[in-house]
Amino acid sequence: MVYPDSFEKKIGFDGVRPHLTKLCVTLPGRAMVADMAFTADYGLVSRRLDATAEMLAIVSAEEALPLDTLGDIAAILGAVRVAGAGMAVDDLVKLRAFLASAAALSEYFSRQREPETGRSPWPVLDTLAIALPTFAELRAAIDRTIDRYGNVKDNASAELADIRSRLRSVSGTINSILRRVMARAVSEGLIEGDATPSVRDGRLVLPVSPANKRRISGIVHDESASGKTVYIEPAEVVEANNRVRELEMEERREIARIMAALAALMRPDIDEMLACYADIGELDFIRAKALFAHETGGCRPAVAPQPEMEWYHACHPLLEMSLRRQGKEIVPLDVVLSPERRILVISGPNAGGKSVCLKTVGTLQYMLQCGMLPPVHDNSRFGIFTDIFVDIGDDQSIEDDLSTYSSHLRSMKFFLQKGGAASLLLIDEFGGGTDPQIGGAIAQAILHRFNDKRMWGVITTHYPNLKHFAEDTDGLVNGSMLYDRHLMQPMFKLSIGNPGSSFALEIARKTGLPAEVIDEASEIVGSDYVNLDKYLLDIARDKRYWENKRTAIHRREKELEATLERYKLEAETLRRSRREILDDARLEAKRILEGSNAAIERTISDIRSAQADKERTREARRRLEEERRNLEQQKGADSGAAKLLGKAPKDKRKPRPEAPKRKEEAPLAPGDTVKLDGSGSPGKILEISGKNAIVAFGMIKTTVKLDRLQRSNARIDSGASAKASFVSSATSDAMRRRQLDFRQDIDVRGMRVDEALQAVTYFIDDAIQFSAKRVRILHGTGTGALRQSLRQYLATVRGVAGFHDEDVRLGGAGITVVNLD
Repeated sequence: MVYPDSFEKKIGFDGVRPHLTKLCVTLPGRAMVADMAFTADYGLVSRRLDATAEMLAIVSAEEALPLDTLGDIAAILGAVRVAGAGMAVDDLVKLRAFLASAAALSEYFSRQREPETGRSPWPVLDTLAIALPTFAELRAAIDRTIDRYGNVKDNASAELADIRSRLRSVSGTINSILRRVMARAVSEGLIEGDATPSVRDGRLVLPVSPANKRRISGIVHDESASGKTVYIEPAEVVEANNRVRELEMEERREIARIMAALAALMRPDIDEMLACYADIGELDFIRAKALFAHETGGCRPAVAPQPEMEWYHACHPLLEMSLRRQGKEIVPLDVVLSPERRILVISGPNAGGKSVCLKTVGTLQYMLQCGMLPPVHDNSRFGIFTDIFVDIGDDQSIEDDLSTYSSHLRSMKFFLQKGGAASLLLIDEFGGGTDPQIGGAIAQAILHRFNDKRMWGVITTHYPNLKHFAEDTDGLVNGSMLYDRHLMQPMFKLSIGNPGSSFALEIARKTGLPAEVIDEASEIVGSDYVNLDKYLLDIARDKRYWENKRTAIHRREKELEATLERYKLEAETLRRSRREILDDARLEAKRILEGSNAAIERTISDIRSAQADKERTREARRRLEEERRNLEQQKGADSGAAKLLGKAPKDKRKPRPEAPKRKEEAPLAPGDTVKLDGSGSPGKILEISGKNAIVAFGMIKTTVKLDRLQRSNARIDSGASAKASFVSSATSDAMRRRQLDFRQDIDVRGMRVDEALQAVTYFIDDAIQFSAKRVRILHGTGTGALRQSLRQYLATVRGVAGFHDEDVRLGGAGITVVNLD
């Protein structure tokens, strides 16, 4: 239980309930806020905290809970419960919003459950939401009756559709008659040309000046406030207007009948709807607590079934919100009590935060046992208390003949009678209100009894004997609110372990009290008492100093640990980078080696296509075998591309005279005899397209870049093919090996554009030579530059029939499929 009845007002909790009420959107939710009460049931407290913590996760997520403002559904259903009763259309609109909200909540929580196991990430809330019915048939019936704007639909019943059809027909007739009457009246000058019909008492009338009201036959229904306009119903439309009134009454009767039928349809489900309404209200109440926790920084702490108090960064929620509105920051409190130190005796200066500390402890413990999340750090630990007793402020009463001190003693009597080992005491200015000496003695005796009963509590005082008693007694511990002696202002920080000074002389000096008064007061109390305060100050100062030192050392240790960990990570990254660099170098060396092998094979192909004589073939064969042996000796080297290229075999052919510079000779043209750079076989240019040329080397046609061709004076023997009809056995074997090893895919990802073009050129040449019908080029997507360059080249190759993207399931735009003739 909590004591006294004004408990919430005394600890500052009285502002929490109104705030929670504003956060609720349903009447049952607001009623639950009003009924929220303290409980010592550990299981119930844990379930309430779990539910609020789960809701806090929901309100912090991107997808909002589908819970909207609902009207007083209980009152509407109570009226519908009466047999034969109907309902207003507005009430039906509210019922539809309620049923839609229930269905949306049910679908929301159902969507969060795992399909395989049916488990929900919010098990406590799910047990409440799983019982929410959807009322699908009832919602469908309501949707057939009214539209989204709350109007009864024409097709709600056949009779209503017929009535409204006739009503529209008669209204059209009235409009036609009125247009004729108005046209005649305008032509006769009886009404203004821009006059429009008005409605009075549900009937269409014409605005006429009083001077002409006798010249239009009809019924006068009204006149304007100024008396300058008379509203007349022309005689020609009186009967039609009467018919409209009759049809409107029939329409209202039919709508009432439809509403009564809907009420009868939902009457069997009223109890279920009321239960659903209560469940939605409970969700709304939990949501309000979660929103309050989100606003104040509340979290789900660890909770034990027995008394326990280990709080870190505790803040009074209302004080924190008030200071935030003022642009200020609250000073959080760390409160740690244990079975060995159950009662905290706080001393310190006036206006230093003792009472705020007391109220913070009471409010947070009360919030927890009401199922609310307290604003503390998540490493905090709470316990369950069976009672919370508060004695804060002045309860003197003229009616009860109670003075200030008498009211305090009455509270102490109640605490001693009802308190136990699971009771929490919160007493402000313990022992005050009477003679300090006897008041301090009585307070010490009462504190002794509290300690004997193993009660827990936080007590504030200025009495030195209570400080000494707390220092010398097991179960009690001193605490102080810190005060900055240099700035002469409170720090609002709680320090547990040492008593505090009241700083009465310092505060008196700060307020401007005459120095002689302060000096005389110091002489009266004696130097020992004044020095005691100074000693306490020195102890507190030294403690803060060493605590700051310890904090700084811990911070530096963490920084050193973080730096060491960073160095370890960087060292591992360097080792990994070194391995990657070596692997890349090996791959590059392998690629260069493969390229060299390809060059050798192309040379063999050139010799074959040139159909050289035996001596030339034998010489080429010897030269190629020597180059292959030199390259094979370099396969295991890790020295990188530069070293590998440095060891490439030298060209043993006779050096050719340096070709003249390109700018001094005429550009190449079709029909010119040329040689491929690095090859001795002459060829003939057949066609030039841009920077590429199609060259015939014997019987082989290939596409090469112009900058790789050199003009040649060598003569091409047209009868060579007839004279030399053989190719050496070594060359034939090499060609067969190349054909067997040929793959119809080439991967150029990671290459530069010029490298990729060269590789694809050789690849397409081989594909044409080996009569491949379809090949694939893997170039990746990236920016698309490589893909575009390759396709521009493919468009110039005569043997390419077409190209297109691979099927999206096999790579899509990252692969080009080339069809060959």
